[in-house]
Amino acid sequence: MAAALERSMMEVCGFERESVQRFPGGLRFPDSAGAFHYEESAKLQSITSNRFIHSTSGDTLQLLEQSLDLNLLNNAVRVRFTNCTLLPGGVTIYETLNYVIILICTNRSIHRMVLPHPTRMYRSEVLTEVQLQSIFTDIGKLSLQDSAHSAIIPVSAGQTGTPATSTSWISQNGHAHYALASPAGGLIVLTLPPHEQNASDLVVGLAVHELEDDSFIFSLCQDHRLRTWSLRDQVCLLELDMLDFMPAIKGASRMSGQGHRLRLCFSNTTGLCVCVYLSTPQSGQFTVLQLVAAENNRYSLEHVSTLFTTQETIVDFQLTATDIWALWVDQSNAAVVKYINFENSAAQWNQVFVQPPPDEEVHVGVDQDPRETYLDLLFSPVRFSAAAILKALQIYRHGSERLSDVSWENLKKEVTVSVEMELQSSVTEFEFSQEEYRQLQVEFWSKFYSVCLQYQESLSTPLGLSISSHTGLVCLLKKGLVSFLLPCFAVDHLYLCGDESLFSEDETEPELARDVLQLVRCLRMVSGAISGSAAYEMEQVLEHLEPPGQAAEVVLENLLSDSDTMEDVQNKLQDIRNPMAAMMVLQRELDLETDSDVTERVFTQGLNLNTRIGLSQLYSSSLSVSLVCQAVAHVAMTRTLLCRDLLILQKLYLRCGDNVFLGGGAHLLQLQQDLIPRSAQLLLSYHVLRHVSQSLVSSIPVDILSPQTILELFYQTVARKLILSQMDCDQLVWSHMISSVVHLLAQQWPSNPGFQFPECLMTNCQYSQLQEYVRLIAPWCQVNIGSCHFMLGQCYLANGEGQKALQCFQEAAAEVEKEEFLMKLAGVEDEDGATSARLQYYNKQVLRLLEDVGQPELVISLSSLAIKEAENDINSQAALWTRIFKHHLDLGHNSEAYEALIQNPESSQLDCLRQLVVVLCERSQLQDLVQFSYVNLHDEVVGIIESRARGLDLLTHNYYELLYAFHINRHNYRKASVMCELSLRLTREVRSVASLQKQVNCFLSALTCLRLIRPEFSWIVQPVGGATYERAGTSPKRNSDGEFPPKGQVAVLEIKDLEKLYFLSRSRLTLARHHPPSAAIAG
Repeated sequence: MAAALERSMMEVCGFERESVQRFPGGLRFPDSAGAFHYEESAKLQSITSNRFIHSTSGDTLQLLEQSLDLNLLNNAVRVRFTNCTLLPGGVTIYETLNYVIILICTNRSIHRMVLPHPTRMYRSEVLTEVQLQSIFTDIGKLSLQDSAHSAIIPVSAGQTGTPATSTSWISQNGHAHYALASPAGGLIVLTLPPHEQNASDLVVGLAVHELEDDSFIFSLCQDHRLRTWSLRDQVCLLELDMLDFMPAIKGASRMSGQGHRLRLCFSNTTGLCVCVYLSTPQSGQFTVLQLVAAENNRYSLEHVSTLFTTQETIVDFQLTATDIWALWVDQSNAAVVKYINFENSAAQWNQVFVQPPPDEEVHVGVDQDPRETYLDLLFSPVRFSAAAILKALQIYRHGSERLSDVSWENLKKEVTVSVEMELQSSVTEFEFSQEEYRQLQVEFWSKFYSVCLQYQESLSTPLGLSISSHTGLVCLLKKGLVSFLLPCFAVDHLYLCGDESLFSEDETEPELARDVLQLVRCLRMVSGAISGSAAYEMEQVLEHLEPPGQAAEVVLENLLSDSDTMEDVQNKLQDIRNPMAAMMVLQRELDLETDSDVTERVFTQGLNLNTRIGLSQLYSSSLSVSLVCQAVAHVAMTRTLLCRDLLILQKLYLRCGDNVFLGGGAHLLQLQQDLIPRSAQLLLSYHVLRHVSQSLVSSIPVDILSPQTILELFYQTVARKLILSQMDCDQLVWSHMISSVVHLLAQQWPSNPGFQFPECLMTNCQYSQLQEYVRLIAPWCQVNIGSCHFMLGQCYLANGEGQKALQCFQEAAAEVEKEEFLMKLAGVEDEDGATSARLQYYNKQVLRLLEDVGQPELVISLSSLAIKEAENDINSQAALWTRIFKHHLDLGHNSEAYEALIQNPESSQLDCLRQLVVVLCERSQLQDLVQFSYVNLHDEVVGIIESRARGLDLLTHNYYELLYAFHINRHNYRKASVMCELSLRLTREVRSVASLQKQVNCFLSALTCLRLIRPEFSWIVQPVGGATYERAGTSPKRNSDGEFPPKGQVAVLEIKDLEKLYFLSRSRLTLARHHPPSAAIAG
């Protein structure tokens, strides 16, 4: 059961076909008219006495029968030929003993109308009636498109134009001939066989095959005979009565052959095979014949097999080298597809599980919004096609405007707007209760949903089958779409149809196989007994993350109220000898958990370049993406129901106890502790997989193939390459390839070690979908739990919920040393690396992430926590304290930034200190800068401020004043006399009245500071002879001329020296005020 047995198939819908354009009509010819007179129109007492028919033709043929003796009823008819125009001379009427025949010729087709002769309608020799029925009375029963009485005019290659004129006649043997004037200058003569020929001679099926230098035409006629014609020799080579292969049925020779079908198949192994389907009122029969060559170029048809079916209305069938595929419709017009191996005499018809139509009734829960419920159903990828919704929307809008090329998302918006507008326009009252408005919503959405159902049913009408002889691809062709038939996995086949011979080709022990089949029968009985409301409640339990085991017990209680059904189930349970083994077999087949990551097994590395290029494109189209992911959705939906029924049945086993368990208490304990929890986890896993396959994607920035679901997005961007890298792709056999793809894609479920799916959702900004995915698996799945927390934190960040994100990141930190995704995120490939190192790398990545999204408060919080974990790593501590300092400073938390600076190790303190000084100066927050204590950093702060003061422009920065305030605040008056340095620089660098004023103030400040200290310390040192203070960034070795600079000389200035400078500056200021031009000289 581990492989996908070719025992049954399932249908998956594909793309929608475009509607076929109708070809335009031909040219318009001049109107014409004609008349026909009966042969006995001059004979008295004849029913055709003075009776004639005249016609006029143009765009429409008008026929009128008149009599000068009697009044004719229903004697006029008008016939219009779609996209055709009647030719001049294109209407001819002939009379035979029993019929009146009208021959019609248009520019594209020829037609024959056979009407009863008046003498057949009234056989009395003496007419006493005044009014008679015309021969046109029952003309409505005729079909102008009947293949026996019409034909399309063939068009030669390169021919342009249409016939200019025509004529027609009936030959002595009853053939109807049509002569048309060819636009190329010749005549075209078409012939219809006599209308009175034996109906059994009519061909109902044709097929042709070229063999050697001849073409063999096989024709199946209504007389149930198969005839083989040689095109080269123009003779009938073989004639076979197909009734010879049919069991004796009363009146078989009189059966109509209209339902017969004929197909051919040629292969190198079997040669040319012919399959004939014979339709009988109660059943059908397939007969396979093989063309065998004998001596002297003679051939015969040898019987291979005869297969019977109980289906009645066949639509189409196809013949392959080994199988017969057939398509029927049942009484509800639903498709029925089956196939069988005609070479195996013991073969049985294999079921194809066609996609069921959408539910007619929609259950809207009390806690659900009707609009959202209906929209989820309408736009679910496996229910309705876009064409059906578009047609329904057009009808709902009363044809107000045409919609075309509408995207899936826009179509959803259009539907919502249309239904809501219709609802609002019907409201006549201004006040509604909530319940009344809800009922109105249900009413209008239900109306639109029913219209969609009708169009979906119409578009799903089956028309035919298509089978590729090269790849085995099987397609079901419908009116508005194409479906694909995929192999059904063994466990799904077993649950859906319960085939007793499923294990005939398997290695399962016979007794165990019988127990499994019996167990599955019980599962199907349980499934049939569950009501719609109970199934809905079970779905809600899974959605709300409640324990499924408790919900199964509630459902079981409701089932036990139906004593008959559950009594039958309990009786069948007693027939299972080893129920524990049977349950474990089913659970093993349902469990897709693997021990290794899907990316670990790569088989394509040894392939050549051309093969790898081919694999890069395999199953990459939008159609393949939809097809594969819908197949996964079908598998998930089927197995969700199977796991649900299995869990309920296991609860029934617990209730029944020793009545059904031969092993007694030990088996019951194993059931309760092992099997039931495993079934519950399988149910939750398939529920998640089903949710993933049906959850629609949000709009993404790069949208090339327009995926509908997040599973399609994952398959397009990640999974397809990983899956194909593990496959042996020598031959593109559809059944093997697609089964492998679907199976490997389904392995991307929560309990497996791979984490590519959540990564894909995060990469493509599917935040809400990722949150829902993590919500569904978090309570029960412990695999990659830390990685899920990390992804959830990123979703919270994208939604602006920073505190929740930080909590998730902290929860994920506990799994850094355990989970591969987090280890890669931390950037540590060595599995033997220290846990603390991995955690520090992880914290660094998270901090970068928080910084990228602009969450400084969270960076500070996480850094504070990370510092405690990096006690022995000075470098990490320095980086974390620097981060804390930086973000506090950016937030304007000056005191906190200073505290972080003090805590920072010495290697990073100076950088932070320099940044603190610069930033506070730029913000003009000098009060904070001056008041900080700067423990053990006083000289560094002074050095930074002095360096900035001496290195920057005096007119734009006031670092000297900051330095003066800094020293005054600490009562260091001697250092505060640095204002003298400012005054001297102003004397040399700035010449203006303002500069003179500032010089005076600076000298005055310096004098004041020196007078506040003891006389022996009241002096300062200044450079002499134009020497400058050493500035940051200047070369300490050579000057601008390349010479070594002389050693700087200094002078000691005392209070009296400063007083002289002060008076000098004051005098210059007085002069400049009285004579402003002198300020430039005085300065």
